[in-house]
Formats: sequence, C-alpha cells, structure tokens
Amino acid sequence: MKAAGLADIDEKLRAEERLTLDDGVALFNAPDLLAVGWLANREREKRHGARTYFNYNLRLEPTNVCVASCLFCSFARLQPSDAAAYTMSLEQAWDKLRKRASQPLTELHIVNGLNPDLPFDYYKDLLRGFKRIRPEIHLKCFTAVEIAFFADLYKMTDEQVLRELIDAGLDSLPGGGAEIFAERVRRKICHDKCDADRYLSIHRIAHRLGLRTNVTMLYGHIETMEERVDHMMRARALQDETGGFQAFIPLAFHPDNNQMRKLPAPSAADTLRVHAVARLMCDNIPHIKAFWIATGVDVAQTALWFGVDDLDGTVQEEKIYHMAGSPTPEGMTTAQLSRLVRAAGREPLERDTLYNIVNVHAATC
Repeated sequence: MKAAGLADIDEKLRAEERLTLDDGVALFNAPDLLAVGWLANREREKRHGARTYFNYNLRLEPTNVCVASCLFCSFARLQPSDAAAYTMSLEQAWDKLRKRASQPLTELHIVNGLNPDLPFDYYKDLLRGFKRIRPEIHLKCFTAVEIAFFADLYKMTDEQVLRELIDAGLDSLPGGGAEIFAERVRRKICHDKCDADRYLSIHRIAHRLGLRTNVTMLYGHIETMEERVDHMMRARALQDETGGFQAFIPLAFHPDNNQMRKLPAPSAADTLRVHAVARLMCDNIPHIKAFWIATGVDVAQTALWFGVDDLDGTVQEEKIYHMAGSPTPEGMTTAQLSRLVRAAGREPLERDTLYNIVNVHAATC
C-alpha cells in the first residue's frame, strides 16, 4: 500500500473512517490497479465473504419511443414512425410473462423510453396485468427519469405518480437514468431529462413510501474522475439520509449506434477500477453490482475480486445494451451464472429482489 501511494487510505479504511473526494480521486489515479482492487476486495469480504448474488429475472422494455435525445442512447426512437420504433400492446407485454409460466422468475424489471403518446392508465394497467398473471412476481419498474416524465406529462406530483403505481403493483424502482450527476456533463449528454436533484428527490420519496431502489452511474464517456467520485458521494449522502438504496451499479458506456460513437468504450481495467472505487466510496450501500451485459462476462467474473458481490441476474430479453453493441448473451440461466461464479472462486447464491436467498446453488451446477 505504501509503494502504491495508498497507505493513508488503507489506514482510513482499517479505522472505518469515511473516504473523501480527494481519496476517491487518488484511488482513480493510483497506478497500481491491483492494490486498489485488494482494498475493495477486503471491504467486499468484510460484508459478504465469498457470497455472490444473482436473481432469476426478466427484463422488458415495452416502448422505445422517447422524447429525450440522450447522446449515448442507442435504444430510443424519437418518433413512433421511426425505423425500429415500437410500442407493445398490453397483451403483447403480458404474453412475455405468460410464456414463462414454467420459469421460477422472481423479478420483472421494466424500463421504457419517454413516450408522450401513452396514457398513464397504460402503465398502471401494465402492472396490474402482470400481478394478475403472477401475483408473487416482484415488479421493479420505471426509472426516476420516467417517474419525473409521468408527473410532468400527466400534471401530477412525483409522489402522486409513485403512490398510484404502488397501488397498481409497483414493488421497487430500478436505478437507471442517473448517468453522471454533474450538471456540466448532463447539459452535454442528456440535457432534456430530469436533473440530478430531481432524480435523487424521487428516490428519496420512494424510500419514504417504503420502496427499495438502486442507483447507477454511467461511466467511460466525457466525465472526469472528480465527477465520478462526486456522483458516488451524492448517492452515499442520500443513503445516509434514507437507507433505501440496495445496490450501486456502474454502467459502462457503449459507443455503437449512438451520437457518441467516436468515443472508445471503457477498458476492462477502467471497469474494474470503477467497481472497486464504488465499493470503497459507497460504504453504506450494501451491494456493488456488475451488470454483466454491460461489462462483459469475463470482466464481471474478475470484478468479483474488485469489490463486486452481485451479478444482477438472468436478464432475459435485454435490448438497451444490445442495441448499443454489447456482444454478451441475451440472457443466461441460473446454472450458467452459478458456474461462472464458482469458476471465479466465489459462492453463488440466488436471491430475490430484496436479497432474500431463494436457492443455494450446489457445486455440481
């Protein structure tokens, strides 16, 4: 640690002192990536030992019509008439779950484009229909950006939107839409959707209403190291206040098929470092997740020794990252996830959305 220039940070962590902005930047600038990973792994094992979590989930994006023009997005279509634009009927969306009646799914994860042509009843009926088909399914649906869009479009408050969706069956919020909280970056890459303060406010309201949520960070584009650390610290501050975040999820920028295609994708080394620094900075958020569709499977495995304790899940039918050029499989089985966790030297545990263990996968998986 001394040779890596991280002795002071090591001492702080041993004393359970909170890291500062300068500490986070030092971790990003430290030349010894393995030293940073070692520190993050120590914190990971202090919390979780070798345990690594994933769930049996289905990912749905019922519409990709979207009024926002985020430069990094390869999924959205601005007009319903655009090539590759789509909006599922309620029956089409419900059929995605009906066709998986034999699968022991525990979670349905739904995100969408910001479609101005759908009534609010579409989203409430969508949730009610899924609960009719499968009452026990956990509905993790609609980012804070979507909640803000609904409130503005339908002339409601953010809290009214959340309460009506909870009444319709909403169980938790995903963490998407956070991007980078720094206003400088948001003005350039996603100027026409809700700002960081409103994103965090919506999560604050959700936590007060009893919902658990996640928080993401899009990295590897035009943000600085200071802006990454500031993002982590703002998530940490809200967690101090509410305790409602379950996981921090770094999301790698993918350049294919979008307006930022001239930028390179983040390297494997950068991805490992981001996850490690997230574990060290977000000391009060229980889980650090490597979304294997964004990182790639091999890097996600390695990240299990760089602070990560969660691999998301089976993630069937994901479109957003695959439309941005992700070469990963379009879903994995729990047996495949278990094998890759064990191959990395960790212990696979299948969880539900709230981290209750539903299956301990034996070594023969």
